[in-house]
Amino acid sequence: MDHRQLETVIVGGAGKTGKRVAQRLSARGVPVRLASRSSARPFDWNDERTWPAALRGAQALYLTYFPDLAAPGAAERIGTASRLAAESGVERIVLLSGRGEHQVWLSERAMRDAGVPFTIVRCAFFAQNFSEGHLLEPILHGELTLPGGNVSEPFVDVEDVADVVSAALTDARHQGQIYDLTGPRLLTFSEVCAEITRASGRAVSYRSVSRDAYAAALAQVMPAEDVPFIVDLFVHVLDGHNSLLTDGVQRALGRPPRDFSAYAQGAAAAGAWKS
Repeated sequence: MDHRQLETVIVGGAGKTGKRVAQRLSARGVPVRLASRSSARPFDWNDERTWPAALRGAQALYLTYFPDLAAPGAAERIGTASRLAAESGVERIVLLSGRGEHQVWLSERAMRDAGVPFTIVRCAFFAQNFSEGHLLEPILHGELTLPGGNVSEPFVDVEDVADVVSAALTDARHQGQIYDLTGPRLLTFSEVCAEITRASGRAVSYRSVSRDAYAAALAQVMPAEDVPFIVDLFVHVLDGHNSLLTDGVQRALGRPPRDFSAYAQGAAAAGAWKS
């Protein structure tokens, strides 16, 4: 266990994992600085001029990339930011990555090549996407539409992700580790909707659609140039190759991961699905 509390910069501090990691570190007395486009020292992945000031003084760094680590250009930006962090004196990097996505390997390698001690946290589909993310609106309308067929996914609770990241940022025993994080069981999207229905009392169903139909739906709510990447990512992630459980949470924390039903009950009690 480390005896020093490393001043930590969280890139993406307003995101699902970033804000939870910040809360955990602050509760432990770890100095934390959030870095985003709206922070006091702004950090914009699309503007390298913002990076030096945002990273200055950091001793530990939590890197999350927007829109996704598999996106074109991500590896180059991750590599540049990681080298800058090394030059700035950062002693530890934790990178949020995707599980079962070969597209992210270039970004992971670019971060590792910077030479800073690291931990990589590869995550399954977040449970909180149904209550805090882009899938909340369809849930509130009673129908979840995705190109997922009957595939099963080991949805991971973001609270577990934040616990693992916080541990990696504060304990050198996690250096050099790659943790694949999943929940404790596989669920189809139909079963997810049934869990949310039971927890919330709101009737929610799932409808599987084709790739083209999903692209057409996305085109109504986002810029047309972003649609192909999002569709490709969903189709790849939901092709069945991720339908297996891993022990990453147990290895990192010494306890089992949280179950989806506990997440759904907590989200419902917090009013996530009240319209």
